[in-house]
Amino acid sequence: MSDFGPDDKIVHGGPVPVYVQIAGVLRARIKRGDWLPMRPLPGEQRLADEFGVARMTARKAVRVLADEGTVFVVPQRGAFVSAPEHSGSGDAQ
Repeated sequence: MSDFGPDDKIVHGGPVPVYVQIAGVLRARIKRGDWLPMRPLPGEQRLADEFGVARMTARKAVRVLADEGTVFVVPQRGAFVSAPEHSGSGDAQ
């Protein structure tokens, strides 16, 4: 996994897929404390607008974070930052 900073710009057409870059930036922002545990991330449309991508690309980035446990998705409510003990371990299978 590539390291991304919280203020990195997205490189369209680069070797790393855009949704992976966005997930990395969002992960870095969570680590920096921009969003606290149990607090919502910005909505898909807001992320899409910020990064200049389609809403589906923003959704895919959030799904990456959800799959790794960094955030959890509540249907009809959005994505929320996971509690620290549940985020990013990836060890439990």
